[in-house]
Formats: sequence, structure tokens, C-alpha cells
Amino acid sequence: MNTKTALVTGGSAGIGKSICQHLLADGYTVLNLSRRELNEDNEHLINCSVDLSDTKATSDAIAVLANKYDINTLIHNAGVIRPDLIEDVKLEDLAYLTELHLSASVVLVQGVLGAMKKQSFGRIVIVSSRAMLGLETRTSYSATKAGQVGLTRTLAMELGQYGITVNAVAPGPIVTDMFTDVIPEESDKAEKIALGMPVKRLGQPDDVSRAVMFLVSPANGFITGQCLFVCGGASLGSLTL
Repeated sequence: MNTKTALVTGGSAGIGKSICQHLLADGYTVLNLSRRELNEDNEHLINCSVDLSDTKATSDAIAVLANKYDINTLIHNAGVIRPDLIEDVKLEDLAYLTELHLSASVVLVQGVLGAMKKQSFGRIVIVSSRAMLGLETRTSYSATKAGQVGLTRTLAMELGQYGITVNAVAPGPIVTDMFTDVIPEESDKAEKIALGMPVKRLGQPDDVSRAVMFLVSPANGFITGQCLFVCGGASLGSLTL
């Protein structure tokens, strides 16, 4: 059995797809938990269809995988935005994002913890967002993404003694389907955002994947409880979309 086994959520597209591709290229067995399959021809890729906003279904899926694989790397990437100004925020959207971003994080960690403790090694990376700092129309999204960072810091304090590191990355703005659904890539608005950033460009999924790969490396066991912004400098000041 491959000793490098990673569980990735939302790996069928965007940042998650890029993360899976980087892991596979580095010799990992990759377990992709998402609603859709990642269409990659690789014998070390295992797709598992699940709605991560369904806590029980997520817990059941992890139990099956944890029984079969010695998972030592977890990357919770799955997420959606559900944008609205505060006057229009729907509590059902807030509840959905809480389940997807926070409850799933807890269930995922609980599911892989036994294998990580047994190996005295683990790498956990939670994909948060630059929007955690605040962004118009992102009430539910920014609140739950900020919650992920609080969770990251707490888990790092609890799990470091077992050789398990827990970190977050906060991307943005990254050109993915989720981004272009709100802001078309070739639009004047996208160009304006890019020009307003220190690096004068929008991010690409690979920008985030390289940061994730750094944090999951066995060589980087002295980094834990941190949130690495992969945002082209957008976290240095205000950002308007």
C-alpha cells in the first residue's frame, strides 16, 4: 500500500483538481471526495461521490475509506460562495455553508485521526479564503471561512503532540469556475481586480496547489496552526469585487 495517501475534498475541478494532480504527480494515492468524479486516468486516484454538506453521508464515506486506506494527509478544499448583500442573506444558505465548511472539517478530521495517530504523522490543510477578512456580499461565506481558521489553530494545538500539523491556506482571487460564475474572466471587472492587486494579475489554481504541497511535505513538520494567504497581496488592504 502506498504510504503517502491523501484524502482531498472537492477535487473534481478548480483548486481541488489542481491539488489532486500535484499529489498524484508526487506519488500519492489520492482519495477524492466530491459530488463529481475527477476525470484523470491514474491508477492511484480513487473517486468517492458524496455531498459534503450531508454530515452523515460524509462520515459514512470516510469510515469506509479509513477502513481500507492508511490516510495520513487531509486537504479539505470543497466550498461554495452563496453571495448576497446582508439584506438578502438566507439563513438556509448560512446553514449550508456551515455544514460544508465547518461541520465537514470536523467530521473529516475525526475520520482520519486514528490512522494519523497510529502512524505518528499527519498533515491537515484546510482551504479557507482571503474573503475571511471581509468582502461585500460574502456574509455567510466569509463567516464560515473565518471559522475554519479558528478551527485550524485549535486543532494544531491539540494534535501537534501526535506528529500531526494543521494549517490553512487562504486563496483569492483565483480563476476557477466558482470565481467566473460571479465575475467572467475576460470582463472589465476581472481586469480591474487584477490591476488593483500588488502582483497585477489574478491567481491560478496551481498557485494554491504549490502552497498546499509545501504544507503537506513531511519535511515541514515545524509549521502548524498557520494561515498562508495565497492571494497576490490582496490581503494587504481592502478588496472590492
